[in-house]
Amino acid sequence: MSCISLGWFENLLIATILIAAAVAILRIIVPWLLSLVGWDASGRVMQVLNIICGAVVLIFIVVIVFQLLSCALGGGAVVRFR
Repeated sequence: MSCISLGWFENLLIATILIAAAVAILRIIVPWLLSLVGWDASGRVMQVLNIICGAVVLIFIVVIVFQLLSCALGGGAVVRFR
C-alpha cells in the first residue's frame, strides 16, 4: 500500500473514531465510578484524566503528522494502524 491512499485514509478515520470514542467513554464512566466509590469526581482525578486523554490525542496527532512528513519526503510510512 502506498503512503497516502484510500486505504490509508480509511485506517486514519477508523483510528480517529476509535480514539474519540474511547476518550468520550472514559469521560462518562470514570466520574460515575468515582461517585460510586465516594470520591469527588470533579476534583484532581478528573483533571488528571483530562490530561491523560489530551496526551493520547496529541500523541496520535504527532504520529499522523510524522507519517505525512515521511510520505512527503519519500521515506514511506512506518507505523500501520492495522
